[in-house]
Amino acid sequence: MQCLNGLPHASQVPRTQRALPAAASRPRPSRHICRNDTKASIENLTIHPAPIGNPEDVLEVPTLRAKLTPRQSPFYEHDNFGGGFVSDHDRVALNSMRFASPNSAGASMRVAPGYSGNGQPTTGVVQEGALDQLQTTLPPWGIRAGAREKIYFDPQQVTAAIVTCGGLCPGLNDVTAGIVNKLADYGVPEGRILGIKYGFRGFYNPDSKPVPLTRKSVDGIQLQGGTILGTSRGGANLREIVKRIDMWGIDMLFVVGGNGGNAGANAIQAMCQEHEVNCCVVGVPKSIDNDILLIDKCFGFDTAVEEAQRALLAAKVEASSARKGIGLVKLMGRQSGFIAMQASMASGVVDACLIPEVSFSLHGKNGLFSYLEHVMRQKGHCVLCVAEGAGQNLVEEGQGSLGTDASGNPILKDIGTHIKTEIKKHPYFQDADLKYIDPTYMIRAITTTSTDRIYCKILAHNAVHAAFAGYTGLTVGLVNTHYVYLPIPVVIQAARRVDPRGKAWNRLRASIGQPNFMTDLS
Repeated sequence: MQCLNGLPHASQVPRTQRALPAAASRPRPSRHICRNDTKASIENLTIHPAPIGNPEDVLEVPTLRAKLTPRQSPFYEHDNFGGGFVSDHDRVALNSMRFASPNSAGASMRVAPGYSGNGQPTTGVVQEGALDQLQTTLPPWGIRAGAREKIYFDPQQVTAAIVTCGGLCPGLNDVTAGIVNKLADYGVPEGRILGIKYGFRGFYNPDSKPVPLTRKSVDGIQLQGGTILGTSRGGANLREIVKRIDMWGIDMLFVVGGNGGNAGANAIQAMCQEHEVNCCVVGVPKSIDNDILLIDKCFGFDTAVEEAQRALLAAKVEASSARKGIGLVKLMGRQSGFIAMQASMASGVVDACLIPEVSFSLHGKNGLFSYLEHVMRQKGHCVLCVAEGAGQNLVEEGQGSLGTDASGNPILKDIGTHIKTEIKKHPYFQDADLKYIDPTYMIRAITTTSTDRIYCKILAHNAVHAAFAGYTGLTVGLVNTHYVYLPIPVVIQAARRVDPRGKAWNRLRASIGQPNFMTDLS
């Protein structure tokens, strides 16, 4: 067979002698060669970290090492279960952002003494607006949390104590179990881990004797809400506490608490130092409101948001099933509106969210009720989420302060019932069907979600690692997605609060279309 041009047909030419099309005849690089070339390129690639300050400009944490004897970790033989050890010279960046100017979203200019990039004093620093509560500008680095190759206590001689303080929060039992199990991993004998009952008072209250904690006694407690140790607020007698620490020979004290609990831990550490009582005091930050400075999130917060979302969804069902239905949900948030903000964002059903950080008015052309009337005319119903600390200036003006609770927190006026009453007085809403939901105690009492359960365990383990490393007067937390040891005085300066000009609050407003019925924002 021949082609029209007189040449043999391709079928008559052996396959090995056939001419390939131009594109196909180009030499193709070997896949093996490509892989090797890529590997060689990667091996020769050097990544230069961005300069963000001298690694010696670190947020220092106190230690008792000068009074203790170093020894090899019991985890040395298996290289910490194959994961290796953390070095004392490992650093975690405390500032995750470098802003071009104070006008960037989420930035602010701090005019105060602090650190510049080279460790020199400066009078003006652009930083995250969320850090405005700090009284000083942070150095660039924090000390990385984790197991050290050298420890400063003989595990067989250690006596440790655990105390839970303040209000209930999902995860208290998880943290307690995590601390006990990690102490046992180090080799602390049974009978030498004490659970202090009902907060700091349990050190000296004759009706609340400490209880021994073992692997067996904490097995499964993460499946229960609350705390097996009990808890209480305030009322600590520091002198009696330090006296018992000395009498009982406690080498490590783990305090699971919020701002008040950590303040108590800081005071105990200071008195121990004053009286030369060698006890490592380590905090694990607990705040269902998520209001601990610097820390990405506190344990129990994710669980609280998840459960709060259920209340908002229930309010949506109630409101949308009624003529002129209104669902009003009051959530936790004494000084910080993180739960209300995040639950509103997650649920996708909230029309307006009120938080303590942003003031607002109920009446008037730009007030909350005018906006809710607009929503009602459009949708036939509306859902309102309010944090418990929002709008305190609006509740029974002239009533004055209600004082403080045992932890020193201001006693709040009930903004939820106030808004409920005021809505019913409004001419447009007098015939509205309003459902008011306050799920506070249901949220506090539940067990943790899987993400919080894991987080609790890691916090507990790092707290134990800190104590064995000889650190004291610190709390452990997640900062910019890494676990860090932070000196307690830094994190208890003030409550962490939502930044009204930050990205998180802006995202919520953009998502639900919430206008400015606030008096302090343009």
